[in-house]
Amino acid sequence: MTTLLLIPGLVSDARVWRALAEASPFPVANADVSRDTRIESMAARLLSEHPGELLLAGHSMGGRVAMEMARQAPGRVRGMILANTGHDGRKPGEEPKRLAKIALGHEDMEGLAAEWLPPMLDPARVNDAALVADLTDMVLKMGADVHERQIMALLHRPDAKPGLMQVRCPVLLITGAQDGWSPAPQHHEIAALLPHAEVHVIDGAGHFLPVERPEKMMQVIKGWFDAQFTAGQEDA
Repeated sequence: MTTLLLIPGLVSDARVWRALAEASPFPVANADVSRDTRIESMAARLLSEHPGELLLAGHSMGGRVAMEMARQAPGRVRGMILANTGHDGRKPGEEPKRLAKIALGHEDMEGLAAEWLPPMLDPARVNDAALVADLTDMVLKMGADVHERQIMALLHRPDAKPGLMQVRCPVLLITGAQDGWSPAPQHHEIAALLPHAEVHVIDGAGHFLPVERPEKMMQVIKGWFDAQFTAGQEDA
């Protein structure tokens, strides 16, 4: 039996993938990526904690963890859904900005959430009080220590390109048209490294596509499930 493992991103929890969890034709497990300071360690821990064949869904940093899991255990990964993610290593000038965010988090997590979240959203959703309140609650519950560990993991992230060229499973890449952090061209770059990949860009969503436009996202994922896995699942 294949398990759909839902992997959240930076200071995020299971609510990011709630729509997919509720509609999944596969048994679902929620990944904990709060304990490690390296992407490679997160991937190894999840592979140890979740045995058997896996279908991976990773959002943002979680997409990087999914790609690393596929590199470490290609025979166990049946497919990947990568949302609002990236594949490059650390960029010049990135470290000081990340370290400043760590310092702010330890000083004032509410201030960090207020500064970090709006640019992550479609500008049209910034004034959506319910959405912003839910995401703010999520960030505050994760806390400054988890934020620091995950930022350190991102600062030391591996370049995923060499591993991607070895991936043979089907991959669905999805992002928001208004995602300025992980834009559509980046997802097309990832797809170009893969033999079985497709890219969908959903309008009216930023970096938090899975909670900004869950219905649109699920239309895409359901179609991909039907094409790639549902028939095989029913026959199993």
